Amino acid sequence: MKLHVLAAALAVLLLGAAAAEAADNSAALDLIRRECSTCHGAQGVSVSPTFPNLAGQTPQYLEAQLRAFRDHSRADPHAQAFMWGMAAQLTDDTIKQMAEFFAKQPAARGEAADKAEVAAGKKIFDEGIEKQDVPACMSCHGDNAQGNELFPRLAGQRRNYLEKQLEAFSTELRANEIMHENSKKLTARQISDLAAYLSSL
Repeated sequence: MKLHVLAAALAVLLLGAAAAEAADNSAALDLIRRECSTCHGAQGVSVSPTFPNLAGQTPQYLEAQLRAFRDHSRADPHAQAFMWGMAAQLTDDTIKQMAEFFAKQPAARGEAADKAEVAAGKKIFDEGIEKQDVPACMSCHGDNAQGNELFPRLAGQRRNYLEKQLEAFSTELRANEIMHENSKKLTARQISDLAAYLSSL
């Protein structure tokens, strides 16, 4: 077969692959517009303190959570109520594209909180609480709570959402061995302070 024929055949294949990828991306973006935006906002900044901000989140974390919703391994009450049905029909490719979309969006800006609460929360995040055997949160979530691959971004997250998730970890309504061990040692006041700090970033 002549070289120009091979080149033409390769071009057709590449164009076909590009078209298929564009169609997949279009489907993922359409799903975000139609479904995800209702709770999480068009760009991943949530419309209610009940729902987390997704903008600027690590793609690895988003992918892992969407798969966990799909296979029901994340079974906290909000996951069951809102996300199990939404994620049931998602393919791996769609999950990846959705995660990449939200990860690329500008992260939500922090909201002002009481200075004393913020200072107390920052101390917990940066240093942990030695007498309660609570490690520094920054050791997994990054110096500025920006997240680290499978460890989620916490900076600028909704305060109410953070409080509810820490409570869910502490009571094992949301399964995560490391977070259960750490959050169960925190008082309600400490959880509130930590959420105040993180939501202010």
